[in-house]
Amino acid sequence: MDRFFTRISSAISAAAGQPLAFLTALGVIAVWAVTGPIFDYSNTWQLIINTGTTIITFLMVFLIQNSQNRDGGAIQAKLDELLRAVGDARNQFIGIEHLSDRQIELIRSALEKQAKTDATRGKGKATKAKRKSAEDTVDRLLDRF
Repeated sequence: MDRFFTRISSAISAAAGQPLAFLTALGVIAVWAVTGPIFDYSNTWQLIINTGTTIITFLMVFLIQNSQNRDGGAIQAKLDELLRAVGDARNQFIGIEHLSDRQIELIRSALEKQAKTDATRGKGKATKAKRKSAEDTVDRLLDRF
């Protein structure tokens, strides 16, 4: 079932992202607008476009989410492999996408502080103790979560 849905959702997502899909939607709207006077702008005439667009929007939300989930998972797997393969990279970063927003924010803030400390390295402003302290902070946060 998963493979079938993935195959179908990928095909529909690819088709929906093409210029022809946009032009087709634009054509449908144009035909609908032109037929307004013919149907005297009736409630049924309005209901047709409202129902059609609602159904399409509802289904596209699931297709877009499915595509984003697949893309996000693939990107995370690739990043995790890079972290694993690079010698100086900290393996504790693998899987942090599963942490809460607050936990990720703490790690991101600590990394920003470490980056600022690292940036001052070349200027001689940061002491060796400060650099080590910043690195320890990030390591402690990663180990805690």
